[in-house]
Amino acid sequence: MPEVFDNVIVGSGFGGAPVALRLAEHERGGSVLLLERGRRYGPGDFARSPAALSQNFWDPEHRLYGMFHPWSFHDISAVTASGLGGGSLIYANVMIRKPAGWFQDHDGRPWPITRAELDPHYDVAEQMLGATPYPFAQAPYANTPKTKALQAASRALVDDGVGGLDWELPNLAVSFTPGGGEPGRPLGAPGDNLHDRQRYTCRLCGECDIGCNFGAKNTLDFNYLSAAERAGATIRCLADVQHIVAEDDGYRVIYDEHHPGAGGPPTRHEVRAGRVVVAAGAIGSTRLLMRARAAGGLRNLSDTALGTRFSGNGDFLAFALNTKGKIDPSHGPVITSTLRVAPADEGGPEGSRGFYIQEAGWPELANWLVQTSPLGGIASRAVHFVWDELRRRLSHDADTDSSQEISRLIGNGRLADTSLGFLAMGRDTPDGRFTLSERGHLDLDWTWETSRDYLDGVEDVLRQLAKKLGAGYTSSPTYRFGHRLITVHSLGGCPMGTSAHDGVVDAYGRAFGHPGLYVCDGAALPGPVGPNPSLTIAAFAERCARQILLDAGADPPGTLP
Repeated sequence: MPEVFDNVIVGSGFGGAPVALRLAEHERGGSVLLLERGRRYGPGDFARSPAALSQNFWDPEHRLYGMFHPWSFHDISAVTASGLGGGSLIYANVMIRKPAGWFQDHDGRPWPITRAELDPHYDVAEQMLGATPYPFAQAPYANTPKTKALQAASRALVDDGVGGLDWELPNLAVSFTPGGGEPGRPLGAPGDNLHDRQRYTCRLCGECDIGCNFGAKNTLDFNYLSAAERAGATIRCLADVQHIVAEDDGYRVIYDEHHPGAGGPPTRHEVRAGRVVVAAGAIGSTRLLMRARAAGGLRNLSDTALGTRFSGNGDFLAFALNTKGKIDPSHGPVITSTLRVAPADEGGPEGSRGFYIQEAGWPELANWLVQTSPLGGIASRAVHFVWDELRRRLSHDADTDSSQEISRLIGNGRLADTSLGFLAMGRDTPDGRFTLSERGHLDLDWTWETSRDYLDGVEDVLRQLAKKLGAGYTSSPTYRFGHRLITVHSLGGCPMGTSAHDGVVDAYGRAFGHPGLYVCDGAALPGPVGPNPSLTIAAFAERCARQILLDAGADPPGTLP
């Protein structure tokens, strides 16, 4: 007989983790089963070697059970995560609230939810995630060149009369040594987290986006999920949900249990629950629900809204190359500061919809890739090295000391030291639409053309910033040579609305036409957040969890809306 739970939660990211905790810790929340398709990753488990990195992708059909899951659609690629903690494992830790005036599309269409309704839930999520600004005023954190660079370039634009610019140190979900002490100090005790591993404060290594092997990132497994497991929630990893079927008294959830390294097909399991919370990310949640509707398991889901209002959150990647001063992009967390560019109606540049720009660092490994790329001049250095070697072999009185030649082959590292990534994000047009092929493959009808004015405004400010740094400017190669964008902040697909005509769920994540079914992640957001969306998703999930408890007849503490 199938196991029975009161709640099944699909996904362990910023949507699923808060709901799992709140239901598990409340006596009226009932039993909780959380299903995560990926592995558990504790400190020290993240891939670093070429062999491990080559396997660090998610594609079970080809025996890949890693952390990164890239998608390639028309005009846009997306990167999602697989693992306990979801996107928190690979995000850049930034915690920014969605501006109050942005709870509407750029054309004025209001969202079904407001900033005032989310604010108390923002408070709770920030506390749970240990959100704190980068301690830029204290040594050794004060010596972070990329932070200084964005600050100085921003001030220079303001001095030139560019309006609506606000540089700041946003909250980061990272644990730093208190009082500006030495990085890398022990953090808590191993028993404080579900991995039973020792954590350490931030070592400023720039490896946030490929998994923090020191546990300095306050990823969801160290807070919400550890607390949920202590409160009695059952967490199953490598549990890949395939189908959801509505029944008279609840839902059947069918999932595959993967067996990495063991060989053979996955094991099929089935559980029943009165409530199902879908929180597998914008792409994962949308695909799961579209497949369920197509197969007849969830027939009553909106046929007009499901799959609509996709947004890449305006993600745009660019680079300043050969800056005047040293940048050292691998020093510090990936992102330490942000520049908010206001919309034109709030005093921003003419035509601006509003967006954010952040300095994007990278791990030391990437510096080697930059230095050995064609941009780093490796080809000409290799030619000189070969010529010197031939000349030495042909000479009867050769200098056999090769130190200088090898040093010159490696290069002086200037390009790697004087490059700065820019990650922009903001209010693109949320008009992408997912479709499902007859074979169940997900596709996306999206074009950069409808966000052209937004992208042009972003590039204009980025070029000015690069110029103030004395650097050359280039957008990402995929956009420069093909207008193809890359997003790490996919949103929409199961948008909230006022009815099944314009939404899949309401403002509390409740699915229209299917009582007991909820979508509590970025898929439910009907457009771009603007800044990094993780905190907004967590706050929305906190609000959804409270409503689930109220729907169950519980009396949650406090007076949150």
